[in-house]
Parts: sequence; C-alpha cells; structure tokens
Amino acid sequence: MATIKLTDAEVVQKLADLNTDTRRSWQLVDGKLKKQFEFGSFILAFAFMTKVAMLAETLNHHPEWSNVYGRVVIELITHEINAISEKDFILAARIEAMAV
Repeated sequence: MATIKLTDAEVVQKLADLNTDTRRSWQLVDGKLKKQFEFGSFILAFAFMTKVAMLAETLNHHPEWSNVYGRVVIELITHEINAISEKDFILAARIEAMAV
C-alpha cells in the first residue's frame, strides 16, 4: 500500500489534535514535524532516544534527530514521499506517550 502525502489542511488539523495534550507543542518547520525535548541529564536524554529508536524500528519509520546533553530535537517526515504522512503523526503521538 502506497504512503499518501497529507494535504496542508490535514496536517494543520492533525497537528492541532496532536498538541492538545502536550506541554510543549510540535511545530511544522521546513515541511517537517519538529519538537525539542528537555531532560535533566545526558543519560535521561539518551535513554529516551533508545526507546524512540526501538519504536521507530518496529514501525519502520525513522526520525531525524540530534542530541546535545539533555536536549533531544526530533524532526519527522516520510522520506519515501518527501512529505508529511499519517506515519509521522502516528510516530509523534507514540513519542509523546514515551516522553511523559
């Protein structure tokens, strides 16, 4: 089954839905979903990244990310279509659940 690009209106609606229960919002930046997570130490940030990596592997959908000490920045885009798809919102919601 082919991955389908979401329309701009769908992205805006899904982004609003995703952000209803978050302390810091996901944003649309340069055509990607983006969020910065803050942790009290490098170890806590790395543990979070490890959990996200295992999740991403099971979903076969991998983030673009960076880590500096206690900060993890995650960007999501569906690379096969170079756009945002439902896969990105599924992964973002699952990441949110892990970050609590």
